[in-house]
Amino acid sequence: MSDWLDGRHDGSVRGGESGAARIIPGQVWRRATYPAAAPAMAPPQPPGHIRPQGAAPVPPGIPPQFDDSSGADRGADYQRGRRSTRDRPSRRRRIARMMALVVAVVLASSIGTYVWADTRLNRDVDLGKVPDRPPRGKGTNYLIVGSDSRQGLSSQAKKDLHTGTAEGSRTDSMILLHTGAHGTTMTSLPRDSWTTIPSFIRPDTGMHYPPTRNKLNAAFSYGGPRLLVRAVERNTGLRIDHYAEIGFAGFVGIVDAVGGVDMCLERDVKDKKSGVDLKKGCQTLDGAQALAFVRQRHQEAQGDLGRNRNQQKLLTALARKAASPSTMLDPSTVYSALGSGLDTLVVDKDTDPSNLTLLFRALQAVTAGNGKRVNIPVADRDFTTSKGSAVLWERAQSRKLFTQLRNDQPVTFKAER
Repeated sequence: MSDWLDGRHDGSVRGGESGAARIIPGQVWRRATYPAAAPAMAPPQPPGHIRPQGAAPVPPGIPPQFDDSSGADRGADYQRGRRSTRDRPSRRRRIARMMALVVAVVLASSIGTYVWADTRLNRDVDLGKVPDRPPRGKGTNYLIVGSDSRQGLSSQAKKDLHTGTAEGSRTDSMILLHTGAHGTTMTSLPRDSWTTIPSFIRPDTGMHYPPTRNKLNAAFSYGGPRLLVRAVERNTGLRIDHYAEIGFAGFVGIVDAVGGVDMCLERDVKDKKSGVDLKKGCQTLDGAQALAFVRQRHQEAQGDLGRNRNQQKLLTALARKAASPSTMLDPSTVYSALGSGLDTLVVDKDTDPSNLTLLFRALQAVTAGNGKRVNIPVADRDFTTSKGSAVLWERAQSRKLFTQLRNDQPVTFKAER
């Protein structure tokens, strides 16, 4: 009976006991339901164990290893040991607390970065004051403008970057970025596009001008971002939800801050006017090289259209590099890139860092395959006008493209490589 009372059994069936059942070897049993409990018996001791004379008996249920040679009753110590073990945080709890601390630090850092960036944004463009706007479509439309603003450049930097010394600002690139249910579509708007410029009043002279035909770039020169937005909306039928413009210095600073942009060129590219001098093959462009590459067009067989393709390629490559773990996990790189960009970044009044994050992710989506890069369908890329050679859009095909974007439909036009 001692095996039974100890709560361990060899698995045999005891007859004579009411409701006898097969006992699983090593299983713990208690006989609390029996009318008269058997006298408590000390558990068997390990071989060679000698209890000192006069030692108090070990309380029932206390393992022998807690019965020391002093003969002291360790039952209370054992119970205290169990509570002490239970009170100590488990390894899982310690890891959970550590992770919670890391998350709290990251959140605090993110909030701090958000506030810092939000206070640095230059919100000079008020789209709410743009008149005669088309109705809102589906999805979100961003107008991304690369201006030739020399703000932030020293005289030596202007010379090194071959930017010239022209006053004022013009647009070197214009990209219409649409995001929606079918991913991202990046559409370049050639700066020399032959379009209708809405009526405007020149801020420098106060003179009123009626609607006129001119190159799209002229809208920015005459009336800045607001007139450019009006011109784009009038000629595309798309409502611009957000505007983002960056100058030469900001572009160069961002590229340098992320450690350059990786590009693979199919041929040598050399242009004295922009200062670009690159060899065929894959290489990493620094800020000055990247700026020269996206500005040059004289080496492109398709002129302004070829430059648009280069701008799309470099912009998506820059987004890919900025999103790499080596960049995102290095706080100094992130702050340096943000600081460089924010110094010359101009956005609309409704844009905040969260909108810029969505814009950035949309650019990333193109590099990841969840979107496409397209160019405006062109009827004549060397169209003769009173303002010189211009790019004439193919009316029916361009209207089809803009309709698909406005309705957030899949874009059926061939994507650029």
